[in-house]
Amino acid sequence: MRTRTIGNRQVGVIGLGAMPMSVAGHMPDEDQSIRTILAALDAGITLIDTADAYTPSHDDIGHNERLVARALSLWGGDADTVLVATKGGHTRTSGGGWSVNGRPSHLKEACDRSLKALGVDSIGLYQHHRPDPAVPYEETMGALKELHDAGKIQMAGISNADPAQIRLAHSILGSALVSVQNEYSPRFRSSEPEIDVCAELGLAFLPWSPLGGIGRTGELSGQNAAFAEIAAARGVSPQQVCLAWELARSPVVIPIPGASRPETIIDSAAAADLELSEEELARLS
Repeated sequence: MRTRTIGNRQVGVIGLGAMPMSVAGHMPDEDQSIRTILAALDAGITLIDTADAYTPSHDDIGHNERLVARALSLWGGDADTVLVATKGGHTRTSGGGWSVNGRPSHLKEACDRSLKALGVDSIGLYQHHRPDPAVPYEETMGALKELHDAGKIQMAGISNADPAQIRLAHSILGSALVSVQNEYSPRFRSSEPEIDVCAELGLAFLPWSPLGGIGRTGELSGQNAAFAEIAAARGVSPQQVCLAWELARSPVVIPIPGASRPETIIDSAAAADLELSEEELARLS
Protein backbone atom coordinates (compact mmCIF):
# COMPACT_ATOMS: atom_id res chain seq x y z
CA MET A 1 0.00 0.00 0.00
CA ARG A 2 1.18 3.52 -0.78
CA THR A 3 2.06 5.65 2.24
CA ARG A 4 1.55 9.18 3.49
CA THR A 5 3.01 11.04 6.44
CA ILE A 6 1.57 11.85 9.85
CA GLY A 7 4.21 13.71 11.81
CA ASN A 8 7.24 11.44 11.88
CA ARG A 9 5.30 8.30 10.90
CA GLN A 10 4.60 6.74 7.53
CA VAL A 11 1.15 5.15 7.31
CA GLY A 12 -0.90 3.59 4.54
CA VAL A 13 -2.99 6.03 2.52
CA ILE A 14 -6.17 4.37 3.81
CA GLY A 15 -6.85 4.03 7.54
CA LEU A 16 -9.51 2.22 9.52
CA GLY A 17 -12.22 4.08 11.42
CA ALA A 18 -13.18 1.66 14.19
CA MET A 19 -16.22 3.58 15.48
CA PRO A 20 -18.96 1.34 13.91
CA MET A 21 -17.73 -1.59 15.99
CA SER A 22 -18.85 0.05 19.24
CA VAL A 23 -21.94 2.14 18.48
CA ALA A 24 -25.18 0.77 19.86
CA GLY A 25 -27.64 -0.21 17.15
CA HIS A 26 -24.90 -0.92 14.62
CA MET A 27 -22.16 -2.82 16.45
CA PRO A 28 -21.36 -6.42 15.52
CA ASP A 29 -20.28 -9.03 18.05
CA GLU A 30 -16.74 -8.82 19.39
CA ASP A 31 -15.40 -11.69 17.29
CA GLN A 32 -16.53 -10.02 14.07
CA SER A 33 -14.99 -6.74 15.17
CA ILE A 34 -11.68 -8.44 15.86
CA ARG A 35 -11.79 -10.17 12.45
CA THR A 36 -12.44 -6.81 10.82
CA ILE A 37 -9.45 -5.15 12.48
CA LEU A 38 -7.21 -8.12 11.64
CA ALA A 39 -8.40 -8.01 8.01
CA ALA A 40 -7.48 -4.33 7.88
CA LEU A 41 -4.01 -5.00 9.23
CA ASP A 42 -3.47 -7.90 6.82
CA ALA A 43 -4.56 -5.63 3.95
CA GLY A 44 -1.74 -3.23 4.77
CA ILE A 45 -3.63 -0.65 6.82
CA THR A 46 -1.32 0.85 9.44
CA LEU A 47 -3.54 3.60 10.90
CA ILE A 48 -6.43 2.73 13.20
CA ASP A 49 -8.63 5.51 14.54
CA THR A 50 -10.61 5.10 17.74
CA ALA A 51 -11.82 7.19 20.71
CA ASP A 52 -12.72 6.73 24.35
CA ALA A 53 -16.30 7.77 23.52
CA TYR A 54 -16.81 5.02 20.93
CA THR A 55 -18.85 2.83 23.23
CA PRO A 56 -22.34 1.32 23.29
CA SER A 57 -23.17 3.10 26.56
CA HIS A 58 -21.90 5.84 28.84
CA ASP A 59 -20.78 3.33 31.48
CA ASP A 60 -18.42 1.42 29.14
CA ILE A 61 -15.94 4.17 28.24
CA GLY A 62 -12.97 2.84 26.26
CA HIS A 63 -14.88 -0.10 24.72
CA ASN A 64 -13.52 0.52 21.23
CA GLU A 65 -9.99 1.19 22.46
CA ARG A 66 -9.97 -2.18 24.23
CA LEU A 67 -11.18 -3.88 21.04
CA VAL A 68 -8.31 -2.35 19.08
CA ALA A 69 -5.80 -3.35 21.74
CA ARG A 70 -7.06 -6.95 21.78
CA ALA A 71 -6.90 -7.23 18.00
CA LEU A 72 -3.33 -5.93 17.94
CA SER A 73 -2.34 -8.45 20.60
CA LEU A 74 -3.72 -11.25 18.39
CA TRP A 75 -2.17 -10.06 15.12
CA GLY A 76 0.78 -12.00 13.78
CA GLY A 77 2.45 -8.92 12.34
CA ASP A 78 4.59 -6.21 13.93
CA ALA A 79 2.25 -4.05 16.03
CA ASP A 80 4.95 -1.36 16.23
CA THR A 81 4.27 -0.56 12.56
CA VAL A 82 0.66 0.40 13.38
CA LEU A 83 -0.23 3.93 14.47
CA VAL A 84 -3.21 3.91 16.83
CA ALA A 85 -4.95 7.27 17.03
CA THR A 86 -7.46 7.87 19.79
CA LYS A 87 -9.41 10.88 21.00
CA GLY A 88 -10.70 12.53 24.16
CA GLY A 89 -13.01 15.42 24.95
CA HIS A 90 -16.23 14.07 23.44
CA THR A 91 -18.26 12.43 26.18
CA ARG A 92 -21.20 10.08 26.43
CA THR A 93 -24.31 10.67 28.53
CA SER A 94 -26.97 8.35 29.88
CA GLY A 95 -29.57 7.46 27.28
CA GLY A 96 -26.98 7.22 24.51
CA GLY A 97 -26.38 10.96 24.09
CA TRP A 98 -23.20 12.91 23.42
CA SER A 99 -21.66 15.94 25.09
CA VAL A 100 -18.30 17.72 25.21
CA ASN A 101 -15.76 18.49 27.91
CA GLY A 102 -12.72 20.52 26.96
CA ARG A 103 -11.48 21.22 30.48
CA PRO A 104 -7.77 20.49 30.80
CA SER A 105 -8.40 18.32 33.87
CA HIS A 106 -10.88 16.18 31.92
CA LEU A 107 -8.56 15.77 28.93
CA LYS A 108 -5.71 14.64 31.18
CA GLU A 109 -7.96 12.15 32.98
CA ALA A 110 -9.30 10.90 29.62
CA CYS A 111 -5.76 10.42 28.31
CA ASP A 112 -4.83 8.36 31.37
CA ARG A 113 -7.89 6.15 30.83
CA SER A 114 -6.99 5.71 27.17
CA LEU A 115 -3.44 4.72 28.06
CA LYS A 116 -4.86 1.98 30.28
CA ALA A 117 -7.49 0.85 27.73
CA LEU A 118 -4.90 0.62 24.95
CA GLY A 119 -2.32 -1.01 27.23
CA VAL A 120 0.48 1.38 26.28
CA ASP A 121 2.85 3.76 28.04
CA SER A 122 2.51 6.46 25.38
CA ILE A 123 -0.22 7.03 22.78
CA GLY A 124 0.99 7.35 19.19
CA LEU A 125 -1.52 10.03 18.18
CA TYR A 126 -3.89 11.63 20.69
CA GLN A 127 -6.55 13.97 19.31
CA HIS A 128 -8.87 16.46 20.95
CA HIS A 129 -12.24 15.19 19.78
CA ARG A 130 -14.50 18.24 19.63
CA PRO A 131 -14.30 21.90 20.76
CA ASP A 132 -16.13 22.80 23.97
CA PRO A 133 -17.85 26.21 23.70
CA ALA A 134 -17.60 26.58 27.50
CA VAL A 135 -13.79 26.29 27.56
CA PRO A 136 -11.37 28.62 25.72
CA TYR A 137 -9.77 26.60 22.95
CA GLU A 138 -6.28 27.71 23.94
CA GLU A 139 -6.77 26.15 27.39
CA THR A 140 -7.66 22.78 25.88
CA MET A 141 -4.70 23.00 23.51
CA GLY A 142 -2.47 23.84 26.47
CA ALA A 143 -3.52 20.55 28.07
CA LEU A 144 -2.62 18.68 24.88
CA LYS A 145 0.80 20.31 24.95
CA GLU A 146 1.30 19.27 28.58
CA LEU A 147 0.40 15.68 27.70
CA HIS A 148 2.92 15.76 24.86
CA ASP A 149 5.64 17.33 26.97
CA ALA A 150 5.04 14.70 29.67
CA GLY A 151 5.56 11.92 27.12
CA LYS A 152 2.06 10.50 27.52
CA ILE A 153 1.37 11.18 23.85
CA GLN A 154 3.86 11.08 20.99
CA MET A 155 1.90 13.31 18.60
CA ALA A 156 -1.16 15.55 18.93
CA GLY A 157 -4.16 16.07 16.68
CA ILE A 158 -7.43 17.97 16.71
CA SER A 159 -10.86 17.09 15.35
CA ASN A 160 -13.92 19.04 14.21
CA ALA A 161 -11.87 22.23 14.05
CA ASP A 162 -12.28 25.26 11.80
CA PRO A 163 -9.36 27.07 10.11
CA ALA A 164 -8.93 29.59 12.95
CA GLN A 165 -8.83 26.79 15.53
CA ILE A 166 -6.30 24.87 13.44
CA ARG A 167 -4.03 27.91 13.31
CA LEU A 168 -4.45 28.56 17.04
CA ALA A 169 -3.66 24.95 17.86
CA HIS A 170 -0.59 25.09 15.62
CA SER A 171 0.67 28.23 17.34
CA ILE A 172 0.43 26.52 20.76
CA LEU A 173 1.50 22.97 19.90
CA GLY A 174 4.05 23.68 17.18
CA SER A 175 5.53 20.54 15.67
CA ALA A 176 3.63 18.36 18.16
CA LEU A 177 0.44 19.04 16.15
CA VAL A 178 0.40 16.65 13.19
CA SER A 179 -3.22 16.10 12.12
CA VAL A 180 -6.77 17.40 11.79
CA GLN A 181 -9.75 15.04 11.66
CA ASN A 182 -12.92 16.57 10.19
CA GLU A 183 -15.91 15.23 8.34
CA TYR A 184 -15.43 15.13 4.57
CA SER A 185 -17.23 13.14 1.88
CA PRO A 186 -19.12 13.66 -1.38
CA ARG A 187 -22.18 14.67 0.67
CA PHE A 188 -20.20 16.89 3.07
CA ARG A 189 -17.63 19.00 1.24
CA SER A 190 -17.54 22.05 3.51
CA SER A 191 -14.17 21.03 4.99
CA GLU A 192 -12.34 22.15 1.84
CA PRO A 193 -10.86 25.23 3.64
CA GLU A 194 -9.53 23.03 6.45
CA ILE A 195 -7.83 20.73 3.92
CA ASP A 196 -6.07 23.75 2.42
CA VAL A 197 -4.90 24.99 5.83
CA CYS A 198 -3.55 21.52 6.60
CA ALA A 199 -1.65 21.47 3.32
CA GLU A 200 -0.21 24.90 4.12
CA LEU A 201 0.92 23.89 7.62
CA GLY A 202 2.08 20.37 6.73
CA LEU A 203 -0.62 18.60 8.74
CA ALA A 204 -2.34 15.37 7.80
CA PHE A 205 -6.09 15.69 7.14
CA LEU A 206 -8.06 12.62 8.22
CA PRO A 207 -11.62 12.68 6.82
CA TRP A 208 -14.07 10.96 9.12
CA SER A 209 -17.16 9.38 7.55
CA PRO A 210 -15.41 9.62 4.15
CA LEU A 211 -18.09 7.39 2.59
CA GLY A 212 -20.94 9.50 3.95
CA GLY A 213 -21.46 7.96 7.38
CA ILE A 214 -23.16 4.90 8.83
CA GLY A 215 -26.05 3.84 6.60
CA ARG A 216 -25.30 6.42 3.91
CA THR A 217 -22.82 4.67 1.63
CA GLY A 218 -25.68 3.83 -0.74
CA GLU A 219 -25.91 7.50 -1.65
CA LEU A 220 -22.80 6.99 -3.78
CA SER A 221 -25.06 5.09 -6.16
CA GLY A 222 -27.98 7.49 -5.80
CA GLN A 223 -27.50 11.17 -5.12
CA ASN A 224 -23.88 10.99 -6.31
CA ALA A 225 -24.46 8.79 -9.33
CA ALA A 226 -21.15 9.72 -10.99
CA PHE A 227 -19.29 7.64 -8.42
CA ALA A 228 -21.33 4.56 -9.32
CA GLU A 229 -20.96 5.21 -13.05
CA ILE A 230 -17.18 5.49 -12.85
CA ALA A 231 -17.05 2.46 -10.55
CA ALA A 232 -19.00 0.37 -13.06
CA ALA A 233 -16.67 1.42 -15.86
CA ARG A 234 -13.62 0.58 -13.76
CA GLY A 235 -14.99 -2.67 -12.36
CA VAL A 236 -14.61 -1.52 -8.74
CA SER A 237 -16.99 -0.42 -5.99
CA PRO A 238 -18.33 3.16 -5.69
CA GLN A 239 -16.70 3.23 -2.26
CA GLN A 240 -13.27 2.70 -3.80
CA VAL A 241 -13.91 5.51 -6.28
CA CYS A 242 -14.97 7.78 -3.42
CA LEU A 243 -11.80 7.13 -1.43
CA ALA A 244 -9.60 7.53 -4.51
CA TRP A 245 -11.31 10.88 -5.20
CA GLU A 246 -10.48 12.04 -1.68
CA LEU A 247 -6.88 10.88 -1.98
CA ALA A 248 -6.55 12.92 -5.16
CA ARG A 249 -7.79 16.06 -3.37
CA SER A 250 -4.47 16.65 -1.60
CA PRO A 251 -1.37 14.68 -0.59
CA VAL A 252 -2.21 15.40 3.06
CA VAL A 253 -5.53 13.52 2.93
CA ILE A 254 -5.70 10.08 4.58
CA PRO A 255 -9.32 8.79 4.65
CA ILE A 256 -10.38 6.63 7.60
CA PRO A 257 -13.49 4.74 6.41
CA GLY A 258 -15.50 3.04 9.12
CA ALA A 259 -16.04 -0.69 8.92
CA SER A 260 -17.67 -3.45 10.93
CA ARG A 261 -17.12 -6.35 8.47
CA PRO A 262 -13.85 -7.69 7.04
CA GLU A 263 -15.24 -7.51 3.49
CA THR A 264 -15.87 -3.77 3.63
CA ILE A 265 -12.46 -2.77 4.95
CA ILE A 266 -10.70 -5.06 2.45
CA ASP A 267 -12.64 -3.33 -0.34
CA SER A 268 -11.78 0.11 1.05
CA ALA A 269 -8.09 -0.76 1.35
CA ALA A 270 -8.01 -1.57 -2.37
CA ALA A 271 -8.70 2.12 -3.10
CA ALA A 272 -5.01 2.74 -2.36
CA ASP A 273 -4.20 1.31 -5.80
CA LEU A 274 -6.91 3.17 -7.72
CA GLU A 275 -5.82 6.33 -9.51
CA LEU A 276 -8.51 8.35 -11.25
CA SER A 277 -7.96 10.28 -14.46
CA GLU A 278 -8.28 14.05 -14.66
CA GLU A 279 -11.51 13.60 -16.60
CA GLU A 280 -12.96 11.31 -13.92
CA LEU A 281 -11.93 13.68 -11.14
CA ALA A 282 -13.58 16.58 -12.96
CA ARG A 283 -16.84 14.63 -13.16
CA LEU A 284 -16.75 13.85 -9.46
CA SER A 285 -15.81 17.35 -8.34
